Amino acid sequence: MALLTLRNITLAFGGPPLLDGITLQIEQGERLCLMGRNGSGKSTLLKLVGGEFPPDGGDIVRQQGLRVALVSQEVPQGLSGTVFDVVAGGMGNAAELLAEYHRISHLLATGEDGEELLKRLEITQKLLEDCDGWSLHQEVERILERLSLEPEAEFDTLSGGTKRRALLGRALVSQPDILLLDEPTNHLDIDTIIWLEEFLLKNVKTLLFVTHDRAFARRLANRVAELDRGRIYAFSCGYDTFVERREALLEAEITRQALFDKKLAQEEAWIRQGIKARRTRNEGRVTALKKLRDERRQRRERLGSVKMELQVAERSGALVVEAENAVFGYDGRNIINDLTTIITRGDRIGIIGPNGSGKTTLLRLLLGELLPHQGEVKLGSRREVLYFDQMRAQLDPDKSVQDNVGEGNDTLIINGKPRHIIGYLQDFLFSPERARSPVRILSGGERNRLLLAKLFTKPSNLLVMDEPTNDLDAETLDLLEELLMEYPGTLLLVSHDRDFLNNVVTSTLAVSVDGQVRESVGGYDDWLRQAAAGTIEAPTTSNPAPLARPQTQAARPKKMSFKDQRELDGLPERIATLEAEQATLHERIADPALYRSAGAEVARMTSRLGELERELVLVYHRWEELEELRS
Repeated sequence: MALLTLRNITLAFGGPPLLDGITLQIEQGERLCLMGRNGSGKSTLLKLVGGEFPPDGGDIVRQQGLRVALVSQEVPQGLSGTVFDVVAGGMGNAAELLAEYHRISHLLATGEDGEELLKRLEITQKLLEDCDGWSLHQEVERILERLSLEPEAEFDTLSGGTKRRALLGRALVSQPDILLLDEPTNHLDIDTIIWLEEFLLKNVKTLLFVTHDRAFARRLANRVAELDRGRIYAFSCGYDTFVERREALLEAEITRQALFDKKLAQEEAWIRQGIKARRTRNEGRVTALKKLRDERRQRRERLGSVKMELQVAERSGALVVEAENAVFGYDGRNIINDLTTIITRGDRIGIIGPNGSGKTTLLRLLLGELLPHQGEVKLGSRREVLYFDQMRAQLDPDKSVQDNVGEGNDTLIINGKPRHIIGYLQDFLFSPERARSPVRILSGGERNRLLLAKLFTKPSNLLVMDEPTNDLDAETLDLLEELLMEYPGTLLLVSHDRDFLNNVVTSTLAVSVDGQVRESVGGYDDWLRQAAAGTIEAPTTSNPAPLARPQTQAARPKKMSFKDQRELDGLPERIATLEAEQATLHERIADPALYRSAGAEVARMTSRLGELERELVLVYHRWEELEELRS
């Protein structure tokens, strides 16, 4: 029996139904990725499954005792207190007792004394015993340790990524049968995204998630469903196969609709012939025409694609920026250390690094907005800069969509041609009604599209984009990728989207939390391979990583434990298994026939080879460490 079944679910908020008779089952062990255009109803469907509100029609059948937990895109309002309190809040009725016990214990441990505290502790202990609270307390502590969370930290003071981990912990302590995640990678850096992938694969059995991160979907999903025009289409396959099948379905739909429209046009031409169409023997044909007209009226056209074009300014000088031993910092701490690089016209530079490592500071140094405290940054000539700010500060939330882009003008000049502001905004999927709405009511994806529309009204030869992919659907991401790949100017791109980096950039600057900036050729996967091979040094990070970094000599234990000896004994077999898989993949990739029949599989094999290379480096390093301990 399915864990959860949706039967003929309908839901509308005025206008066409957001969900129009959808049916879906979720089985145990499925990791179902929910895809769809911005505004198609993905988040709404997650909330329906999570029980936040009922549908207008249809049934949601849950297995008896089913537990479901939702981690939303946005941090819920009103959450405060310590991380322990927030995570324990997922326990339901026992949460307040757990939080009270933890607070009293912490006060006593920090030196506070008093009969009153001891009495409160005794009462709380008794209440916890009555509701099996001790096992729940241990579960909270286990989750906190697994997620690398500091229990006494104040939730309000955490970074966005750490808040996301705390909310994940809050969901996990309820031990849900189905975990719901809405855009879990938004505003996370790459290290944390990879850590999250590993964590979910190892610790969560059944998952329903929405994501725009194609690499994340590719790694996790064993089933994919797409919401499109109120209907849902489910595919029992991984992400790459889903993309192929969806394209085939769309092509078939276009062909089918073209044939339908041709037949309708022929029947409309026939009915206009007049009296011949009204003869008794033709009444069946007239009735059939009425049905064709009804079917055409009820057809919901697929939402159009964004139409984007960049305006290119006069070419910049050959040198865009040159930095030599540049240092910059705040409050006595260096954010950027010893930066040396040369960026020339036409370069497409990706910038990666943990949250808080200084990526935005690096951008401002390269743009000349900040002056180095030491060293030198030389700026090239004839630079026309467009800056996509991840905080979207260029948008006025109280002004309309139209006024934000047109700045009071009804006509724009785009590549030398006049365009009416409403028509231009329709290229970015804003209807005339939406164009007159205030920006504050827009979704995250709509705000990103609006900022792109605003920026692209101006010519540039240096495009700076700080996290442009957040909240954009996969189709818009594909179009933006193509646009940037064809852009003749220079691009500086900060992104956590690994596929986007791989497809767009020609070199990568990796920023460490210690301020070091290391350069490599190619995109993210190229940087990963070079870091694993030791040709460049991987940047240090303060975030949890999917694979532990090699310990320093000072951190190693002095004696080999029994556990270490068992690990060492098992390493040769592990290495042999990894190398055998590596050899098999190399052999398959060398076969020319593979490229004629399995393009998507080639990409997966190449990605897996990168993972194997990285894992082997770490395993060999661990072997050396353990051998040193034994000696």
